[in-house]
Amino acid sequence: METSEIHRLIALEDTHWWYRERRAVLRRELRELGGRPGRALDIGAAGGGNTRVLVEAGWDAMAADNCETAVEMARQRGLKAVRADARALPFEPGSVDLVTAFDVLEHIREDYLVTEEIARVLAPGGHALIAVPCDMALWSAHDDAVGHVRRYGRDSLTVVVEKAGLTVDRVWSWNVLLRPLVVRHRRRSSGSDLRKTPFLVNAGLSAVVRAERYLPVRSLKGVTLFLRARLGR
Repeated sequence: METSEIHRLIALEDTHWWYRERRAVLRRELRELGGRPGRALDIGAAGGGNTRVLVEAGWDAMAADNCETAVEMARQRGLKAVRADARALPFEPGSVDLVTAFDVLEHIREDYLVTEEIARVLAPGGHALIAVPCDMALWSAHDDAVGHVRRYGRDSLTVVVEKAGLTVDRVWSWNVLLRPLVVRHRRRSSGSDLRKTPFLVNAGLSAVVRAERYLPVRSLKGVTLFLRARLGR
């Protein structure tokens, strides 16, 4: 992702419906994992929005990003952060209990190297939480603008994770209810969708996405795929 996009994301992520509701998904997953929080690694952390969620939940969390600007912004927020290529993480094997990688794999042609690194640094029984944009039918100028090289289907995401030696617990769709609106918008888009949303629109979109918590829509087509996996059977 370009430095300008990093700055734009950091400026928006605390209030923008997309990032706020994804953090709600992360909080829910952390609660479901249970157990005592340990060491966590947030890959592609940008300014550390998700890293902060991990810290708030009691994890000893490290933000990692290949952009020096993102690393400095995360440090300015009081987070531990390191510059790192997701294909060659500077961490010992089996040294972390949880890896989060939201919007990372789609930026890297050798995505299999990233999942192999996730498996390498995880301790036995450790977990990975991954989020990627789904469905090449949704490809648009936004994907080009933010540096995507692909969007995923359930099968392609599962394959690259399982080939790394991880066991997939589940895969589910997110942002299902708004998919028709996204399809319409993306057909007319000419660049990145990262921009400030008017207050009432932002609140309305947040409400729609929150409704998915209570509706049986996770098996339907959405805009994002989430995957939870673990090291070991």
